[in-house]
Amino acid sequence: MDVTERQRRLLGLCAIRVDGVSVDWSLIARQGQFEEGLDALWAGRVLETSAAARRSLPVLRRGIGDPDALGGRVAAEIAAAERAGAELVTVLDEGYPANLRLISNRPPFLFYRGTLAGVDARSVAVVGTRDASEAGLGRAAEVAGRLAEQHVTVVSGLARGIDTAAHRAALERGGRTIAVLGTGITGCYPPENRELAGQITGAGALVSQFWPTQGPHRDSFPRRNVVTSGLSQGTVVIEASHTSGAKMQARLALEHGKRVFLLEALVDGQDWARKYVGRPGAITIGGADEVLPHLASPEQIQRQARQNQQLSLTLL
Repeated sequence: MDVTERQRRLLGLCAIRVDGVSVDWSLIARQGQFEEGLDALWAGRVLETSAAARRSLPVLRRGIGDPDALGGRVAAEIAAAERAGAELVTVLDEGYPANLRLISNRPPFLFYRGTLAGVDARSVAVVGTRDASEAGLGRAAEVAGRLAEQHVTVVSGLARGIDTAAHRAALERGGRTIAVLGTGITGCYPPENRELAGQITGAGALVSQFWPTQGPHRDSFPRRNVVTSGLSQGTVVIEASHTSGAKMQARLALEHGKRVFLLEALVDGQDWARKYVGRPGAITIGGADEVLPHLASPEQIQRQARQNQQLSLTLL
């Protein structure tokens, strides 16, 4: 893995931890994507005036005082990623996913196994409950398979139930699929999906926003939902109760300005889904073909990402 000095400096900021508190990683991603912003952070200056900036500033100023310790943490994590056959992409890089660059709480880096491609900008997340019914699993396979046939990259979270059905259907139809992990790239959760994870690396990618050695944690799965939404143009919710992480992702997708596609069977069966109907960006669908007209081309997304990045630069 070739890691540039600028990438190491970005990762070093993410390694800061003072009395159990880190610098806000989304803040690092927003400011650090520009050379002058990265330099300012290493000088102890935060250029935005958000609440995250106010919380992070004292942590940043204390943390940058020990660059050798930060560099050691970064080197150890990079070595672990290399042993797992992973690669690195950061907000500094042209290859950072275009859809993800459009959200304000984007992660500063991704470690990944497999390939990330420009065509993945035409992507849709297919998500739902781990405790899926047979009917729900069938609907997930039908929707994901149809999207894959239409050259749409299927994004999901490698979890049991709906996620697993979506990934498998995309692979069976010869499409691309991306699994967003709730662990570091060296792990696999749930462990029974290890074989599926290996298959995904041959037809897409496993991606992780976490340090490579991080194990599963209660907080990591909600954070995974942010990236699953961010990587896609919209989210199809197949089957989910009011306590499901898929419901959280529906909310995140709307906050991100993405589409939320709610299956008719879900709307019929869940009060929370019925309450979403009529919200800007929320659409009830009978199947995957109703998703396709709402998707932009990869070129359109790339242009939008460049415009968003340029706008961010002018606000520094």
